[in-house]
Amino acid sequence: MATERVVIEGCAVATVDAVRTEHEDGHIVLEGSRIVAVGAGAAPEHLRAGASIVQRPGFLATPGLVNCHHHMCQALTRGLAQQSTLFEWLVELYPTWAHFDEAGEDAAARAAIAGLLRSGCSLATDHHYLHPADAGDLLAVEIAAARDLGIRFHPCRGSMDLGMSDGGLPPDHVVEDTDAILAATETVIGRFHDTAFDAMVRIAVAPCSPFTVTERLMTESAALARRHGVRLHTHLAETVEEDAYCLEHHGCRPVEYLDKLGWLGDDVWLAHCVHINDAEVAQFGARGVGVAHCPSSNARLGAGLAPTADLLAAGAPVGLGVDGSASNESLELNVEVREAMLFARLRGGPAAMSARDALAMGTIHGARCLGRETEVGSLEAGKLADVALWDLNGLAHAGIADPVAALVFGSPRRVHTLYVQGRAVVEDRELRTGDEAVIAADLTREARRLVDRAQRAGARA
Repeated sequence: MATERVVIEGCAVATVDAVRTEHEDGHIVLEGSRIVAVGAGAAPEHLRAGASIVQRPGFLATPGLVNCHHHMCQALTRGLAQQSTLFEWLVELYPTWAHFDEAGEDAAARAAIAGLLRSGCSLATDHHYLHPADAGDLLAVEIAAARDLGIRFHPCRGSMDLGMSDGGLPPDHVVEDTDAILAATETVIGRFHDTAFDAMVRIAVAPCSPFTVTERLMTESAALARRHGVRLHTHLAETVEEDAYCLEHHGCRPVEYLDKLGWLGDDVWLAHCVHINDAEVAQFGARGVGVAHCPSSNARLGAGLAPTADLLAAGAPVGLGVDGSASNESLELNVEVREAMLFARLRGGPAAMSARDALAMGTIHGARCLGRETEVGSLEAGKLADVALWDLNGLAHAGIADPVAALVFGSPRRVHTLYVQGRAVVEDRELRTGDEAVIAADLTREARRLVDRAQRAGARA
């Protein structure tokens, strides 16, 4: 069977390529899983012949958004611990998370992925660091959900091995044995990691944080990841409490601690990095360390304003993350593009970040964080056909002549159409790969069941 060709034209195009090429009225041609042409005006006749022609006046085409940090399982515990700091929030929720199982994981992952897809996200990671002993294979469950719903997926095999009795934050019953973690991580890489250019699944290694993981696990995780050529991820410098913890337990600041363990390199991206100083910003830029900026979660937990503009100026890739669905209840990534710009301006003034800088964070910089910038993150011939089409017609964006400004400054809306690997997974603002009503009902049921299980266990304790 011949590969279908799709011609999208009549819309504005923001390629987010190296020189930020834009077309006021342009075209994109998709063939199979690849972009074969991008340019001004209508597509050339030889590419139009036999193609499906999609006319989209008043639309903006961008690369699909990239989500660099998430905890999808937390969709089961949204709306809890509403006035808590990070440490307070974790302490309250750990006992509930200890009761995750495969049925709940499936419902949570499908809800999280559906929210991402309808917000224009074509590539997402997930940092799954809780693996209760009797829970089943939670990572395999969410990988299956990602396959079914059609998102490009880069999950992390996360871990915790430092319980409260050894000076960590989590209770002992939610951490794992170090050797078991390393063995499980190696198995996951062998089972799921795909090195192909158009891979739909890749794996990263992600011990959770300096206050939940031993030095041995941090060091051996880095060695394991580099032995297999996969990327490394962890939380870092999210709150002032973490700074204090590292000074007390490790005798240094969080960035220095990671540096001592050999973690600062261009195969690493770190979540949050709110509390880093100027020297550390420069260090990240010099070593190519990526940062997943999570503005809504940082605000929800009162963590602070990350120095994103400074990091970008230093040359560090800074992508965007939804973060845990229990610390950012919206589930959607397009909101983070707008908030990243606004929060940078709160910190550094109105010239600190432009709409185009924020869009780049949500696309090509996110792709750089995940090591996939040669494949996705910009609209260029030869790259994968991950394309978002945004409808800027109507009241929400009326009168804003600049389409990129309309998208970023304007009211966040669902993506109109989202192609992943050349397949339309969202059309006319509706998810085509799953039933949103069923996904919502399943999440509601499983969230209630999880809380009930945790409450019964607490009553027995």
